[in-house]
Amino acid sequence: MDWTAPPQALIKDRAALRRHLLAERERWAGGMASDAGWQAVQEAMAGHLRQVLLMLEPQLLGVYWPIRSEFNAAVALKADNECARLPLALPWARRTPREMEYRRWQGDAPTLLDECGIPSVAGAAVVPDVLLVPCVGYHPQGFRLGYGGGYFDRWLARHPHVTAVGIAWSGSEVAFEPEAHDLPLMLVVTERGVVSPGS
Repeated sequence: MDWTAPPQALIKDRAALRRHLLAERERWAGGMASDAGWQAVQEAMAGHLRQVLLMLEPQLLGVYWPIRSEFNAAVALKADNECARLPLALPWARRTPREMEYRRWQGDAPTLLDECGIPSVAGAAVVPDVLLVPCVGYHPQGFRLGYGGGYFDRWLARHPHVTAVGIAWSGSEVAFEPEAHDLPLMLVVTERGVVSPGS
């Protein structure tokens, strides 16, 4: 099942583009979930992610708890012998002021919700050296389209030394117009392979 490309008029309207991509992702994932191909798609994404992490060798990996048909990177890593040993951290988002921090995480199912209602943990505040960033959409040059809150953008702007790796389904690639605050990700991992901006 393929994604429907957004109409040209949506590409300049980020809110509308975001809604389109989220609806397409839900439709695609819902169709795939009842198909034998879903397991293969998950395994392909996990394999590409594992290769990237073996190359980067993170000392502390910032992950995310999946929402709305995002790839479950945390579960995929736990199933791999080498990656399962990586120290992990989960984000915690605040509404006022609008900011995010990472907290040490042991890998068990989160038992708390942050102020945005996303599962998180109560561990010590930490700064990962490698970050997995979920993408609603991504530009071929590595720019990310998120949910619109700006949490990841602000966190990455405060931590420019951190290596940011996008996690996205390949159908969400869109050549939207980057804005001044957009920072390119180093890589974007999809089920079809790894996108290396500028290569």
